[in-house]
Amino acid sequence: MNDWKKRLYDGYISTGQAAGKINRETNLAISNYPFYKQLIKKHLFQSKNIVIADLACGHGALIYCLQQLGFKNVQGVDISPEQIKLAHDLGIKSATCLDMGSFLKEQNKAFDVVFLMDILEHLEKGELLALLDQVYVSLRNDGIIIIHVPNAEGLFGMRIRYGDLTHENCFTSRSIEQALNACGFHHVKCFEDKPVIHGAKSLIRRILWELLTATSRLLLTAETGFTHHILSQNMLVVAKTSVATT
Repeated sequence: MNDWKKRLYDGYISTGQAAGKINRETNLAISNYPFYKQLIKKHLFQSKNIVIADLACGHGALIYCLQQLGFKNVQGVDISPEQIKLAHDLGIKSATCLDMGSFLKEQNKAFDVVFLMDILEHLEKGELLALLDQVYVSLRNDGIIIIHVPNAEGLFGMRIRYGDLTHENCFTSRSIEQALNACGFHHVKCFEDKPVIHGAKSLIRRILWELLTATSRLLLTAETGFTHHILSQNMLVVAKTSVATT
């Protein structure tokens, strides 16, 4: 890793890049994570006994939500000492300070689900493919990879792309599918990050999103002839190891 990037990761919280106002006195509540709650309920298996890895887990918010929803076999790693310390202060002990490559090195068909939330944009293209290859080997048959990345097609996607000095790239649905297919994954599906409805304010935001993006969708359809466009700043991507359809 470059020295400048390590310097930024080592101070990921103190430089204001991560965790916001969360501190050791914070009382975590799953109601504060409507996006994670919806993601877990929509995309994970019904069994609570599946084995899950959260790569680049940060301060452990996703791990916390998974555990609150009954998933106990969850491990997380992150290379930021500040983030892992905060995770431990918050009571999330299954988070470890370790780089993803080292963690995956001996994990052959160990996991049912691997999360890569807001991490692939930090990698150069060679690193990206190498990591996806490792993840593929670490997943069991019918395993699932769940990814969250900046969306280059989004109306404000560059806000995320350049919102962190450690970001190296961003993706469209086509480019992330290209990368995943090259590493053996199948059935790649990309989803727009629409505002999650969890109250009156979020309902208004969702209505405004649908109304105000309609013109851009129509314009893109007129140019391309396609109707499925992802316009949010980030997008969620789900793929499988198996070629069999479900």
